[in-house]
Amino acid sequence: MAIKQERSQPGGSAEERLADLRKRKQEAAQGGGADRIEAQHKRGKLTARERLAILLDEGSFEEFDALVTHRSEEFGLGKQKYPGDSVVVGYGKIEGRSTYVFSQDFTVFGGSLSEAAGEKICKVMDLAMRNGAPIIGINDGGGARIQEGVVALRGYGEIFTRNVLSSGVIPQISVIMGPTAGGAVYSPAITDFVFMTEGRSYMYITGPDVVRSVTHEDVTHDELGGARVHATKSGVAQFTYDGEEECLLEVRRLFSVLPQNNAEDPPFAEPADSPDRSCEELQSLVPEDSSKPYDMHKVIELIVDDGDLIEVHADYARSIVVGFSRMGGRVVGIVANNPGSMAGVLDVDSSRKGARFVRFCDAFNVPIVTLVDVPGYMPGTGQEYGGIIIHGAKLLYAYAEATVPKITVILRKDYGGAYLVMGSKHLGADLNYAWPGAEIAVTGPDAAANIVFRREIEAASDPEAKRAELIDEYRRNLANPYIAAARGFIDDVIEPKDTRIKVIKALEMLQNKVATNPRKKHGNIPL
Repeated sequence: MAIKQERSQPGGSAEERLADLRKRKQEAAQGGGADRIEAQHKRGKLTARERLAILLDEGSFEEFDALVTHRSEEFGLGKQKYPGDSVVVGYGKIEGRSTYVFSQDFTVFGGSLSEAAGEKICKVMDLAMRNGAPIIGINDGGGARIQEGVVALRGYGEIFTRNVLSSGVIPQISVIMGPTAGGAVYSPAITDFVFMTEGRSYMYITGPDVVRSVTHEDVTHDELGGARVHATKSGVAQFTYDGEEECLLEVRRLFSVLPQNNAEDPPFAEPADSPDRSCEELQSLVPEDSSKPYDMHKVIELIVDDGDLIEVHADYARSIVVGFSRMGGRVVGIVANNPGSMAGVLDVDSSRKGARFVRFCDAFNVPIVTLVDVPGYMPGTGQEYGGIIIHGAKLLYAYAEATVPKITVILRKDYGGAYLVMGSKHLGADLNYAWPGAEIAVTGPDAAANIVFRREIEAASDPEAKRAELIDEYRRNLANPYIAAARGFIDDVIEPKDTRIKVIKALEMLQNKVATNPRKKHGNIPL
């Protein structure tokens, strides 16, 4: 329900003033009014306050700035004023822990950002920073309010600045529940995690009409910037879900493993799963033939508490798996090559995915457990032209820079530059383990034998038999884990079934680790 700008200040008795206050609060709670709320529901979407009711613990939400209105008197907006304008802001709790929130209200001017709405969001972001608690933003708006011109654009600039200053200090989560276009997409892109809903949310710099007029491409909203596109192709969205309620409940799940800020550790949970549990299935799960695929998810499920993994970027760059689990009750970040997808190779996308996750873990005191089974970097002109050198270096940089506890387990193959990059001792890993069948070498035994023993193979009466013999000799003598162990590059060669026990004991030993990098303003990571 809109209210008139010239509405007078309340006077009269205390009862009249209380009645006026209640009326104003009731108007604020109605957003753009009953008709627009109904239209929102017909689209299969919840309102701004309904979303917060699902996200936060029951009864914990405290709203402020509910009586703020926009200031534009031009383009017919003078008498169209809604208490709270186009965003709901405040604070509340998730599983008893504090968080700050804003939720754009599409029923008020399509959720567009006015000067007043921008100031509200900046205020709640400032409070989150000052009090060291995460900020969660629910986005459902049509970008900057055109009627307000540059002052609306200023609002986005102020929000971006706060996103950057908050980065690495407090966790920032963006939930995309509707249209997010133009400058509005950059704030979510700077945050740590982006959630989207299938069929209802989309993100792009320019919409289908502009694309059609400029490039003559005919695309739909979903094809251009829908949840599936950003989950599988661009990598913009880390999480996608079918419905809004499911999405918001998964935000709560992610929140449960994150610390409040960079000065705290992630929350410990007393484990129901025994830290001394042996994983007998691991003894035979991984094929001995290093060319045969398997799903790394099965390994992760066996070694973490209760088999629970909050996988990040599950549908993007699937040759590497990243996500949060607990081991012995402690939150860990899992980084694992997945031989079940592209043989677990590192390429442009998987390097970017892994690097960003490692840097988040390092910023927020999450120990990193790396499970290695990697043949190397993806060869080819497509990768070289796409900048595999730069993007591969990002993962290297992230591991070398990280000061949190780093534990690495080599399951099977670990060749060439990928050996160095995937949490090696040489990049500062604290403890490195290998399974007995691990192959650690400059290249795989097949390729190595062709280079090292080329003349012997060519001179043999039966080249193929000789080649097979020399490959086996190379594997036994040069590609086993004991050479690295003899140098101290591997701290121990362990039985697969003991992996969970060893890692949990290592996490306990490293819980008070203190390490610092050289003093500097910031590094110059290859972007």
